[in-house]
Formats: sequence, structure tokens, C-alpha cells
Amino acid sequence: MEAIHQIAVLGGGSFGTAIAKVLAENGYRVRFWMRDPEQAELIRNQHENPRYFPGVELGTLIEPTTDIEAAISGAELVFVALPSKVFRNVIHDCAHCFDAGQMVVSTTKGIERIGFRLMSQVLEEELPGVRVGVLSGPNLAGELVAHELTASVIASEDRKLRESVQQVLGNDYFRVYANLDVYGVELGGALKNIYAMVSGLAAARGMGENTKSMLITRSLAEMSRFAVSMGANPMTFLGLSGVGDLIVTCTSSMSRNYRVGYAMGKGATLDEAVTEIGQVAEGVRTLELVHEKALEMGVYMPLVRGLYEVLYNGASIDDVVSALMKAAQNSDVEFILPRQTDGAAI
Repeated sequence: MEAIHQIAVLGGGSFGTAIAKVLAENGYRVRFWMRDPEQAELIRNQHENPRYFPGVELGTLIEPTTDIEAAISGAELVFVALPSKVFRNVIHDCAHCFDAGQMVVSTTKGIERIGFRLMSQVLEEELPGVRVGVLSGPNLAGELVAHELTASVIASEDRKLRESVQQVLGNDYFRVYANLDVYGVELGGALKNIYAMVSGLAAARGMGENTKSMLITRSLAEMSRFAVSMGANPMTFLGLSGVGDLIVTCTSSMSRNYRVGYAMGKGATLDEAVTEIGQVAEGVRTLELVHEKALEMGVYMPLVRGLYEVLYNGASIDDVVSALMKAAQNSDVEFILPRQTDGAAI
């Protein structure tokens, strides 16, 4: 397999920084693009990103830049770590910088409103001819930069892309597994952010371990039900990008979406909670889109519906859990037993 010589990372946030750091520690020179000239200058001079990881050494192989064309040009592999709300605009504006055959990997766990597009679909639409992949999994950026043992999933139909990502990211603390189900891996990464907010709310209200376990397990059933209705492989949700990502996001105070839910459970408004964490919480945007899509498709998603009522219509988490407990007692594991509706199997 040919060696990778030049890599770009687009997005100066926490996960973009974490990926750039892993790549540099593995000996790769990284062009690290961000919008903010002051942030780029700080990284260039101090070799750290004080906005997200103060005191964490990033090394000299990371080259920060605000010139996106210079970052992308000649890079065999490009990681895109941008918020979903700006993802398409940035890629559209720099589409001329990409070459056919270039490998482009999204690490963004979000959904675009128009057309319910995932980021891999945005890349395919805006960059025809490039090789597209998705990196997703239980990857808290703070733990990754601290060298906590971590695993992720690279999903792509392109074998060379999968192997290249495994080659450049894999080391003694970061392991990357492969998957062909791009849509399932990416959708799992987006959906779990919703349920992290539910878990944060539950934790803030002092709910017991039994309740937390129930919420996480039913979250997995709900997200896999929705994803399969969209064409994903249900088996994908038994892996790192499904249950793995769901567990870490629903149990860690390092998760932005969990912290939003927790803050609201303590009495903050949605706007106050988002402002408090000071970073993008993709689950807030994803909730609106999935709630709308589930209604459109007739997919049963009581936790999504309940959280939507909490965030936008003033319902309480107690009401949401109560409604869940009073709902029809259907099959435990999705796709094994038929769902019951009004007493009849369907």
C-alpha cells in the first residue's frame, strides 16, 4: 500500500484538534485549517490549542493555516471536522481545491436540514469524483488527546480509503475498525447525541441506575429502528458507532450533549445550557430534524418525541419517563419480535 505523505484537517474545534494531534504523533505532517487567524497564530507559536486543550502539546508537525486552498492542495487525505450547520457552505466554497480521487473523511456527527442529508452525502454532492468516508465512534476528544485507549470506525465503500485511515490513525492508544455501512455508521453518530441529552436530564433529576440503564437501552432500540427505516444495516448498531458511541455519550460529563441535558435538568433554559458549554452541541439541531422526519415516516420514537416536548414545549423529564412506562410493552430487542399495535402483530 502506498504511503500517505500529506494530510489536511479542516476545522479547529476539539475533535479536529484531537485528530491532528494523533496524526502528528504518528509522524505525519498535518495542514490544520481554521477560520480564526488568532487561533492559528497561537497554535503556531505555542504548539497548543488553548481554546480547547490548554496545556496540551500538539507538536511541530501540525501546520495551522487560515488558507483553506493551501491546506487541501496536494493532500492525499482530508479530514473534515466542521459543525454541520456550516459544513456544506465551507465545502461548496472550496470545492475547486479538491482533486478527483482525493480521499475525504467526515468526522461530523450531524444532519443537514434540507433533504435530511448526512455529511457524507453532502461531500458526494459537492465533490463528485472524490473518495468519501466517515469516521465515527465513542471518541471523546479530551480522552483521545490524553492517550486514553480509544477505538473508532472508518466507514467507506472504498477499500483504499479504509486502509489509509487505519494506517495513519492507528497506534498503541487509538485503534480503527472498518465498516462498509457508511449510512448506518454516520446515522448512529448523529442520533446518539439526542439520547445523550435525555441521559443528562435523567442524571440531573437524580434518577436511579435502573432508570439510566433503561433509557440507554431503549435509546438503542429507538435509534436502530429509525436508522433501519432509512436503509441502514441493524447490525451496525451493535458496534462501536452504535452502542459504543451511545454508551460513552450518555454516561460522560465530557459529552457536550449530555451537559446540555444536565444543565436543563438543573433548571437552565435551552439557550442558557448551550451558552454554558460554549461549544457546538449537535444533538440540539439533530433532535428537531429527527423529530420531524420520524413524524413524516411514521416511525415510533417516544424518547425523541418526549425530549422535543421538554426542550420546546415545557414538558418535564418526569412526564417523559412516565409516558414511556405507560406505553405498550412491546419486544425487547428490535427486529426479533413483531411490533404490536392495538393488540395486533404487524
